[in-house]
Amino acid sequence: MLEIAIMLEGQNGLTWPRWQNLARAVEDLGFAGLYRSDHFTNATPPDKESLELWVSLTWLAAHTKRIEFGPLVSPLSFRHPALTARMATASGMTGR
Repeated sequence: MLEIAIMLEGQNGLTWPRWQNLARAVEDLGFAGLYRSDHFTNATPPDKESLELWVSLTWLAAHTKRIEFGPLVSPLSFRHPALTARMATASGMTGR
């Protein structure tokens, strides 16, 4: 069976209300998962709203029931590897 997931670029105007609505829609519409990139800003001005990757995944861990989720990329140059590991653990990804 073919499963389809959604991937979002979080640096292109993603806000908390948009993220929460998208997560609910992904789950309600039967998609397999919701994935994010890990970028702090968009490539060209003007700078747009964005959500920090690991915080947004933590919200998914607490507010979804069946979808898979995670980062498609999380560059080690953005944060210390120990911090990334702690954030991933806090998001619940290791137990899901």
